[in-house]
Amino acid sequence: MKTLVLTEKPSVAREIARVLGCTTNKNGGIIGSKYIVTWALGHLVTLAMPEELKPEWKTWDESTLPMIPKKFETRVIASTSKQFNCVKSFLKSDEVSDLVIATDAGREGELVARWIIDKVGFQKPMKRLWISSMTDKAIKEGFKTLVDANNYNRLYDAAVARACADWLVGLNVSRALTVKYNASLSAGRVQTPTLGLIVDREKEIKSFVPKKYYQVHLKAFGNDFVLYKNGNPYSIYDKEEVVKLLNKLKSEKFICKNVVSNLKHEAPPLLYDLTTLQQDANKLYAFTAKDTLNIVQKLYENYKYLTYPRTDSKYLTTDMYSTIKERLLNATYGEYAKYARMIIDNGITNSKRIFNNQLVSDHHAIIPTEEKCIIGMLDSDEARVYNLVLKRFLAAFMKDYEYVTYSIVIGNDEFEFRTSVSETKDLGWKVLYDANVSSVHKNNFTKGVEINGELSFVESITKAAERYTEATLLYAMEHAGKFTNDLKEKEALAESSGIGTPATRAEIIDRIFSAGYVKLVGRSIHPTEKGIQLIDLVPSDLRSVSLTAKQELSLDKISRGKLNYHNFIDEIIIFTKELTSSVLLSNSKYHHDNATSHKCPQCGKLLLDVTNNFGKSLVCRDKECGYKKHVYKISNLRCPTCHKKLKQIGDKETGFFQCECGFKEKCSSFFKHLQESKQGMNKKEVRKFLDKQEKEIPKNNPFADFFK
Repeated sequence: MKTLVLTEKPSVAREIARVLGCTTNKNGGIIGSKYIVTWALGHLVTLAMPEELKPEWKTWDESTLPMIPKKFETRVIASTSKQFNCVKSFLKSDEVSDLVIATDAGREGELVARWIIDKVGFQKPMKRLWISSMTDKAIKEGFKTLVDANNYNRLYDAAVARACADWLVGLNVSRALTVKYNASLSAGRVQTPTLGLIVDREKEIKSFVPKKYYQVHLKAFGNDFVLYKNGNPYSIYDKEEVVKLLNKLKSEKFICKNVVSNLKHEAPPLLYDLTTLQQDANKLYAFTAKDTLNIVQKLYENYKYLTYPRTDSKYLTTDMYSTIKERLLNATYGEYAKYARMIIDNGITNSKRIFNNQLVSDHHAIIPTEEKCIIGMLDSDEARVYNLVLKRFLAAFMKDYEYVTYSIVIGNDEFEFRTSVSETKDLGWKVLYDANVSSVHKNNFTKGVEINGELSFVESITKAAERYTEATLLYAMEHAGKFTNDLKEKEALAESSGIGTPATRAEIIDRIFSAGYVKLVGRSIHPTEKGIQLIDLVPSDLRSVSLTAKQELSLDKISRGKLNYHNFIDEIIIFTKELTSSVLLSNSKYHHDNATSHKCPQCGKLLLDVTNNFGKSLVCRDKECGYKKHVYKISNLRCPTCHKKLKQIGDKETGFFQCECGFKEKCSSFFKHLQESKQGMNKKEVRKFLDKQEKEIPKNNPFADFFK
C-alpha cells in the first residue's frame, strides 16, 4: 500500500517526488516504493455555471434573475479533464491507503484539493502538508510533521463560502447589467471597488481647478529658507501682493533666531509581504503586480530561493531564528556576502520587529530559503526581484540609520524663515541602498548672528492628485480604510488588510485591464469610458470598499469557527437579491463607446468593435442575436522578420498572416515554408533530437563545473 500525495502544480509534484524517492512516471503521476505523487493544474474542479444547473438559466433574461441555486454543484473543468481522470484513478486505486494534501498552504489551495476529493468521493485517511518553502529540508520536515486534514475543515468551509458568494454576487449582477444595458459588463465584490478607486480619482482630477500661488524664499550659506506664517509655509495667491511683500522684506534685517539639533534613528523597513514587494517592483522596474507574482512564484517553486510568496505578513515566527545564519550564508553572493558575514559577526538581531508569532497568519514574510543561491541561473528580471527580497532581508538585521536634523529659524519680530536639514552619522542599513552621506552648512548659523541672504519669490501651481500606478493602486487596496469616514468600516478594513488579498490583487488588476475598463498610459492607470460608465451603473453598495472587507472578516470568522457557513450564505443571498433588483429597476442609460457604422446582417443593429489580447471582432450589441465576425486573431506563430506574433486574417485555407513590420504571406504558403524549415521533423522528433544533444554535452565542461 502507498500514500498518495496531491500537489497543486506539476513543478511542485516533481520536487516533492524527488525528495520522496519517486522516480517512475506513469499516468499523470510519479510513483515510488512508498509514495505516489500526482498533481492538479490549478483548479481541476469548479462551481457549475447557471446553465448547467437549470435549463431556464441558459437564457439571459430579466425574468430569470436573480439565480439562487438550491444547492451549489461542482463540475470538472473540460480543458483539464484528462488530468482530473488521472488523479481520480489514483484516488480510487486499491494500492492507495491514504492521502497527503500538498496543495498550496492557504485557503485557495485547500479548495483546489478538497473539490477534487469530494468529486471523486475519496473516503480514506487524509493528512495535510503545510510548508512555506520548497527546499529539500522544508519538504522533509513537513512530512515528519503532517497534520490531520480535518484540522483544516473550517478553512475549506471559508474557501467554499468565498467561491459561492462570488458566484452569487458576480454572476447575478454581471448578468443583470448585461441584459439591462445590452452590453458586455461585469462586476464583482473586489473588482468593482478597485475600479471605483480609479474612476473616483479620475473624476477628482477632471474637476480640479489649478491655482497659481507664490512663496517667498531666502537663500543663505547654501540653504533654502521659506517664509512661514502661523506655523505653516506662507502661500500668497496674488502676484502684486507678493512683489509688494518682497520689497518690504528687502529693507528688513534678520538674525538667526534658533538652531535646534536632534539625533534620530530610522529602523530598517519591515520584511516583504507580497503586496509591498509588488509595489517596489512596480516603482523601480515598472513590473505589473502579475509580473512580480509570476517571478516570485518561480523563485519559490523552480529555484527554491524564496519562501512562499502569497503572504500578507511582514514578520517571522520565533522558531525561525535558528535558521537565519544558514539563510544569510547561502542566500548572499558577491558584495552582499560581506554584509551577511558582518551581521553574523555582530550577532543576529532577535527582536519583535522581525520575529513576532502574533503577527504571522498562515505564512510568514517572504525571505530567502536555506538553498544556496547561484545568481547566474536567474534572468535579469528574476535577479531584480530576488535582490529586492535579499536586500530587505539583510537590512532587517543591520543597524539603524542614524542622522542629525537641524531646524534653523531666521527672522525678526515680524517675519520668520525656516528650514530643516539633516546630516548622516551612520548609514546603517541604508548602505545596501547606495545612500549618500549628506552634509549641511550648520556651522554658519549661530543664534543671535545677523544673516544676509538672497530674497526671491517662487511661483508654483496647485496640483491635482496623481493617477494611480500599479504600485499606488496596490497600496490603496491594502489601505482602503482611508476612503471611508465610518469608524467601524475603517476598523474592518484595517483588520482585513484592505480589499482583496495579496494572492488575488494582481489577478483583480489584470482582470479590469482585460475587460477594457482601464488602460495604461506610461505608468499611469486611466479609466476608459466603459469603466467610468460601469461605476455609475453598479449599485453603490457594490462600489463600497467596505463591502469586501466585511466579507473577508466573515470568511476569516468561518475559518476560525466563529461564524456558520450557512448563515453567511443566507446573508449573501439577501444581498444578491437587493443588488440585482437595484440594477434592473434603474433608469440609467449606457452608451457604447465602441459602436461602429457596420450593421448586423442578422438583426440590423450596429455592430461593436471588440479588440483584446486574442484579436479583433465585430460583435452584435444584442446578446440574444449572438452574431460575431472575426476581423483578425492573434496567432501563436512568429513573424520571420521581427519575431512578433502574427495576425491571422481569414481561415487557414484562404486567409493570410500579417505583421505590423510589413510582413504578409498566405497561410497556406506560410505553413509550407514552416514545414520545410523543420526539414520534415515533427514536434516529437525535434524534442527527441534536443534531448539527445543535451545528453551528449561533455561531462568535463569547465563552464558547467564553474557554475555548479
